[in-house]
Amino acid sequence: MDFNWGGIAMNVFLARQPILNKFNKLFGYELLFRESEKNIYQGEDGDKATIEVIKNSFVNIGIDKVAGGKKAFINFTENILKSDIFTILSPESVIIEILEDIEPTDEIIELCKGLKKQGFLIALDDFVYSSKYKKLIEIVDIIKVDFRITKGDERRKVIKKVNSPNIKFIAEKVETMEEFHEAVSFGYTYYQGYYFSRPLLVSGKRISENKAVYMKLLKEINSCSFNIDRIEELIKRDVSLSFKLLKLINSANYVFRSKIKSIKQALALLGEKEIKKWLYLIVFKTIGEDKPEIIVIESLTRARFAELIASKVTIGANSFNAYLIGLLSMVDVLLDGPLDQILEELLLPIEVKGALEGTCNNNYRKLLDLIISYEKGETNEVTKISKQLELDENLLPNAYYDAIFYANE
Repeated sequence: MDFNWGGIAMNVFLARQPILNKFNKLFGYELLFRESEKNIYQGEDGDKATIEVIKNSFVNIGIDKVAGGKKAFINFTENILKSDIFTILSPESVIIEILEDIEPTDEIIELCKGLKKQGFLIALDDFVYSSKYKKLIEIVDIIKVDFRITKGDERRKVIKKVNSPNIKFIAEKVETMEEFHEAVSFGYTYYQGYYFSRPLLVSGKRISENKAVYMKLLKEINSCSFNIDRIEELIKRDVSLSFKLLKLINSANYVFRSKIKSIKQALALLGEKEIKKWLYLIVFKTIGEDKPEIIVIESLTRARFAELIASKVTIGANSFNAYLIGLLSMVDVLLDGPLDQILEELLLPIEVKGALEGTCNNNYRKLLDLIISYEKGETNEVTKISKQLELDENLLPNAYYDAIFYANE
């Protein structure tokens, strides 16, 4: 029997605001991030907001239910625009809405050209005319003009300044009948705002599909044949996982000459050992979301501590297996399940599984006992096990400090 990794189904939310033509016919919806049924957004993390909108629309609720076959306008930050996320999105469903704070650099221009070739429509959000947008205007399909920001005759002039018969204009934040009639007379094609409808809340259940993906990933990285193609396929099934990997590989922890834009490229550059460590870390953080944070922190501390100790032990201990020993040492608490059943599903190396279950008194078990004794301040036991492992006990304080720093970071 498989252990249930799904957890309790949680409610998820997003809001949608209709975009209409002048005959009140529905063209599409702008999808907006919501954390609860309060139907307001107070966050500052634009990357998270976009990822959650995509995940809730396509995974948890379903894009058909959310948009009903109409176009879905989704705000894209610069980070996500540069990511590999478009490999899992359909140009038939999504219109890419480029936020006003994204500078139209040569890189952004080339990215947009590539997206156009894939069939995506591109919209500029909260547009205020500037000559710097000249190259971008040649590419985009839709321009949104905020009627709360753009006043009076500027609402008409912006269309003339752009001067492109290929671009459709959306008057957004239209709040009165007068503004609607004004927008129609100026030549706007579509309309959005409180005059027509406030953003309406759409809710659903957060499904356990993602955790099923994580379980398959853990099995894959513990299998005899390490296959990057299969791992890439599984990662792409989870929107947030894909984005986190690309964000990690482009962070200060890894220095590459150019931006990494695809999942496969990221996996190839990380290498087998780093991929495994990274996936374990992400999975643990995810499955531990409804548990006290200290459990995850202590598991990560143990993992790093064990890895550092293993590198100093003279009598054969694989550092990655040591990392697993520490990381999985509290997995039964994290998952509220029987340890033997959880470990059976993970396809762990026999020596790691036996050490964690306590059925094998090998060096990995001694390593775990050493760590637990060190945490408890049992100095005599620490000295005893250190001698058995032929380990210099004086190395432990600095290793433990490094492990705490790693876990908190």
